[in-house]
Amino acid sequence: QVQLVESGGGLVQAGDSLRLSCTASAAYFASLRLAWFRQAAGRKREIVAAIRFGATDTYYTDSAKGRFAISRDNAKNTMYLQMNSLKPEDTAVYYCAADRPPYGLVDGEYDYWGQGTQVTVSS
Repeated sequence: QVQLVESGGGLVQAGDSLRLSCTASAAYFASLRLAWFRQAAGRKREIVAAIRFGATDTYYTDSAKGRFAISRDNAKNTMYLQMNSLKPEDTAVYYCAADRPPYGLVDGEYDYWGQGTQVTVSS
């Protein structure tokens, strides 16, 4: 069983930055594919970004490209999401997710989920 704990959410203004963190309790952390999803009020959950072992093996949804950066520190069992140039439409609960190999679709179901952290961007 893997437990995921997110942190770093908050209330910011449009154009500000935030960095989310997700810490996992897993001895095999390096083998997990990790992702950030988000769910805005009244909308379906959507993937934001994903990362496999290496920093270069990443995926971003179109809305995140150029503004967000996903990274991981396998020595610290932690994943990050650096969010820059935030917009009001980025307001959502952000969830950390982890997938064991063999991996499914990058925007599909994951094996483990965190409880979520609220990000609110005011205009």
